[in-house]
Amino acid sequence: MMDGNVHASNTLLVVDALIKEDKDFDMLVFPNAGHGFGNSRYFLKRRWDYFVQHLKEVSPPAEFKFQENVR
Repeated sequence: MMDGNVHASNTLLVVDALIKEDKDFDMLVFPNAGHGFGNSRYFLKRRWDYFVQHLKEVSPPAEFKFQENVR
């Protein structure tokens, strides 16, 4: 919603077009996030779960957690 590269209304135009064409799609909204939000733990888990579900075609483990960065 705070993306400096793509205004939210442009995203909604794509959503509208997908609906008009009866296309399935998934959308995840991050309020108050800019374009570079991709390193949040929540986003990493959701992306991981999506790939496991849609590429491996298995249910991701419910309690999976990424480790903290260990150095």
